[in-house]
This record gives sequence, structure tokens and C-alpha cells, in this order.
Amino acid sequence: MKTPIRCKWATSHELFIPYHDNEWGVPVHDDRLLFEMLNLEGAQAGLSWLTILQKRDGYRRAFDRFDAQKIAKYTAKKQATLLQNAGIVRNRLKINAVIQNAKLFILTQREFGSFDRYIWQFVGGKPIRGGQQPGSSPESDAMSKDLKRRGFKFVGTTVCYAFMQAVGMVNDHSPECYKFKKLKKP
Repeated sequence: MKTPIRCKWATSHELFIPYHDNEWGVPVHDDRLLFEMLNLEGAQAGLSWLTILQKRDGYRRAFDRFDAQKIAKYTAKKQATLLQNAGIVRNRLKINAVIQNAKLFILTQREFGSFDRYIWQFVGGKPIRGGQQPGSSPESDAMSKDLKRRGFKFVGTTVCYAFMQAVGMVNDHSPECYKFKKLKKP
């Protein structure tokens, strides 16, 4: 069986292949998963995606599978416990950001009916063709600006662009990658 051609980054570590093949660039419309990915991309700031991917299960356990309703109610005691959890990046600002983001996520859901409806408006409701991983775009700039205006944390334009790539708002698979062609189909 012939090995499919993938984006070059996907072959640099064994964890990247299933992530690339099954998730990266596939349109996501599930609010819980959108919340998870927004916060995981924020946790990556200053780190490698491999670090976060290796800790993803730890994040899911530590943050109640990214249930925003539960996270919004976290106490100072829970925050202190999270700071001791080796299964996640133990950065006070990043941990506090997830809790803050949960509260704002809920408010945004109420305002728009779903976070999905809110976040996908930045690309007109359907995936756009990316620029082969430029790091930012006018869409990620607009998303970042609006999320920050709402009070979200760790949502700079680079984080937003990576989020857009991860949840399929932008198709940044290389043209020779089998996923590029597959995701391009209606």
C-alpha cells in the first residue's frame, strides 16, 4: 500500500500523523471542541504544538473535557490544584485564561446562539484557502481583535490563525497533500 503524501510537518513526529490525518484542517462545528482547540492553541503560545499535543489528554482530564460550564465555576482551590498538575503546562496566566475564556465563551454562546455561529463568521461560514501557513491573515487579525475586545486571553492573531487551521476554517494543507484535495471537495 502506497503511503499518502502529507504536509511535510506531519511526518516530523509520530503523534503528528494521526492528528494531521484525522483532525487538522477538518471543519469543526462542535462548540465544546472549538472551545478546547481555542484554549489548546493559546496554551501553545511560546511552546511547540508537539508539547501541547503530548499533554492533550492531561488537559482534557484537568479541565473537565473542556466543559465551559464547569470551568467557569472553578475556585481558587481548583486553580491551585491545576498549577500542580504535571499533565498540563503549569503557567498561572494560561490556566487563568482558560477559566476566563470559559466565562466569556458562555456569554458568546448566549449572544450568538452558539460559539460556532460566532467564530465561523470570520470566514463567512465556510472554509477558505489559506496562504500555506503564513502565521496570520486579515481573518485571524479580525478574530483576534474581536476576541480580545470581548476579554478572551491568549488569542493573538498567530494563535487565532493556528486555531483556524486546526478547526478547518482555513485549508492550509499543501497542494500535494492528500488532505488538501479531500477537504477541497464540496
